[in-house]
Order: sequence, then C-alpha cells, then structure tokens
Amino acid sequence: MNDDELWAAIDAQRLRTADLLATLAPADWSHRSLCDGWTVRDVAGHLTLQQMTLGDGLRLALKHPGLHSLNWMIQTSARDQAALPTEQLIGAIRGMVGSRRHNLGVTPRETLIDIVVHGQDIAIPIGRTLTVPPQAAATAAERVWECRGTRLSKVFKPVPYDGLRLVADDIDWSVGNGPELRGPILSLLLMLTGRRVVLPQLYGAGAESMTSYPPAPVGGIPRRRRSR
Repeated sequence: MNDDELWAAIDAQRLRTADLLATLAPADWSHRSLCDGWTVRDVAGHLTLQQMTLGDGLRLALKHPGLHSLNWMIQTSARDQAALPTEQLIGAIRGMVGSRRHNLGVTPRETLIDIVVHGQDIAIPIGRTLTVPPQAAATAAERVWECRGTRLSKVFKPVPYDGLRLVADDIDWSVGNGPELRGPILSLLLMLTGRRVVLPQLYGAGAESMTSYPPAPVGGIPRRRRSR
C-alpha cells in the first residue's frame, strides 16, 4: 500500500468501527474484549488516542506519576478515556477520519494495526462482524511480522509461531519458513498479535504446534470448515 491507500484503509476502518460502536447496547460496552482485563469501552477509549503528541504524553505522565512502562501507559490512558460519555468516544474516532496525524514514535502502519486489531477485539467477543479488507489485514500483518523482537512486539502476548510458515488462504501473502500454518489473513494477523481465540480458524502441518496452546475462552469464533 502507498501512503494514500494506507490512510484510506485507516479511515475506512475507523468509520466501520465507529458505526459498530453506535449500535451497541449498554451491556456490550461493559463486555470484556479480547484484550486481557479490558472491556469494550476500554478498547474504544484507546482508539481515541491515535494522535498523541509529546505534550500529550508528558501530561499523562504528570497525571499519573510513576508510569514506567509502555503497556502501563497504554492501559492507563485507555481507561482515562473510557470514562468519557459513549457518544464522545464514538465522535472522537469519527473525528480522526481525514487526518494523517499519528502517535509520536510510530508510523501510519502501526495506526492501521491498532484500528484493525482493536476493532476485532471489540467485535468478536460480542458476536458481531467487523469487516476488514484482506489487503488492509495483510499490510498490518506484514508490519507485525517485521517488528518481531522490537518494542512493538512487547505489547502483544506471545503465540508460538516461530519456525512456521504462515500462509493466507484468501490473499497472496506468506512469511516465514517451516511447517505451514494456513488461514484467513485476518485470523493470521490476530494470531500474530496474540489473540488466541482465532487458533481454531488455522490449519495445516504447523497447526500441530498449537495443540498445547488452547484458544482463549473469550467469545469465540467457530472452527473453520475446510476441504482436504
């Protein structure tokens, strides 16, 4: 994706996510998401924070003295935002559409990862579908793969995919070497970012290495039927 295509994908996903949030019942907002310890409202709060400047970060540090890790800062800022009224959260996500600002220290590709993955964190546990075009999911997955072992990877809970070849079955995309682990590109992206709920969607010789790593019991999506 070039920059124009990347930002168009981000904008489209923000709109889809805001549209979904606008249909949720009060109980949905308090439902746990795919992010451990986060509700749907917490995730929505996090998604309003995709344009933080250095000044924003400093103000957060002053508000919460003792913040000393990236994950702690992410969690604390999300919960601060989650206290806002529902309509304000939805409006803030919509309000970013058309802007090319992104958080200090990341690229637009990380912004794409955030909106795509966290949209699924919201949708899957409450039994809703949030469409992601395969090319957008592939671009996000490629970035996650490139960033293995970096600061970005430390925000994800690990899934044992090292030594496997990941192959999408709905778009021309593959990475790695070894026994093949196949499935929809969105499921592969969610697996790469530690969302174990998608493991039943994946198959192939590499799936055997996942048998001792059960999917998380949050919401869930059905095991995928496939031809042999």
